[in-house]
Amino acid sequence: MGLGVLALVGAWTIRQTQGATLAELYRWLTLPLQPQAEQQQAILENAQLSELQQRLIELDAQNQELQRLLNYTQAQTGEGIVAPVIGRSADRWWEQIVVGRGREHGIRIGSVVSGTGGIVGRVIQVTPNTSRVLLVSDPTSQVGATVSRSRVMGFMRGRSGSQAVMEFFEKDPNVQPGDVVATSPYSQLFPPGLPIGRVVSIDFEKSPAPEAVIELAAPVDYLEWVTITTSLEGGANP
Repeated sequence: MGLGVLALVGAWTIRQTQGATLAELYRWLTLPLQPQAEQQQAILENAQLSELQQRLIELDAQNQELQRLLNYTQAQTGEGIVAPVIGRSADRWWEQIVVGRGREHGIRIGSVVSGTGGIVGRVIQVTPNTSRVLLVSDPTSQVGATVSRSRVMGFMRGRSGSQAVMEFFEKDPNVQPGDVVATSPYSQLFPPGLPIGRVVSIDFEKSPAPEAVIELAAPVDYLEWVTITTSLEGGANP
């Protein structure tokens, strides 16, 4: 009877306190297993240190990428406007990017856009503070191109990836894997001699003209910064 009465009293107490008594009892029993204030502070400080280290690594990586781009720009032209990539549509990843410089910074339609390693594309739309760039990897983009070793010419078109296709004007072009490809002296959209990429393979049987697969020199798949050159007016031919 005594145990029954005790059980009823306990049940009534739990009901009245909505389980607060049990929660307090549980906290008291598990107190020795919980980290002390010093341990909690150490855990917090370690988490903060880890966050700062990760931020430092990210900033260092961004700084190195920007430095490589600046060095490349100085070596190629000695001028240009450095712009961050601020937009890229997931369904048009290989086609266009949006950069954080615009009309107020001197950018205009037709300006040439380069990344570390080579050309990236051309500006096709400008607002006061942003610009839209058509990438050379877009299938609709065409670039007049020249094989640096043999001076064989043709035009290059993107194929939605880090590679492009170059179609030659000659039926039997002097080209081989590893050849460097640059912009053509006859291009009206790009200045001559800008790096485009390297020849990966050649299909001499392709009709109506031989074609070569070109590995693009600029990393169009993960652009973060670009350089925009505004000294060239747009034209009608690639």
